[in-house]
Amino acid sequence: MVKRCRCGAAPNLDERNGWRRQMPLTPKQLEEFEGLIRQRRSELVTELLEDVARARDESFADVAGSVTDPGDEAIADLLSDLDNAEVARDMRTVRDLEAALARIADGSYGICADCGDDISLQRLRAYPTAMRCIKCQEVHEKTYVHPGEPRL
Repeated sequence: MVKRCRCGAAPNLDERNGWRRQMPLTPKQLEEFEGLIRQRRSELVTELLEDVARARDESFADVAGSVTDPGDEAIADLLSDLDNAEVARDMRTVRDLEAALARIADGSYGICADCGDDISLQRLRAYPTAMRCIKCQEVHEKTYVHPGEPRL
């Protein structure tokens, strides 16, 4: 009996030895995705370094100026929080990009981490760091969503 994934799909196994099939993408497609991922990672790392350098140079007093109004102080706090949130988001994205590069290296890129089925080429083009097929991602989001957190 084949164990099914949370999305209901049977794992994509090789009939003879039970191993997951390796990379459904052609070498040319893999090279294209690896190039896109490396380029995006490089851009984000450069942006992060610039943001961190700017944050070091820019104190709260620089952002707030000579604030005497509580409303202006709240806006300065908000701007500072937004900068921090942007850096945190970019760091998560860099980690996702590095994980995708690791999957390319180990031969599992393009294969759903949950059910073992192929992740569609269309999904990978839209979201190159995708770890799951659409069905499994929907199940994952419904299962692990946290109240108050935005979902995609």
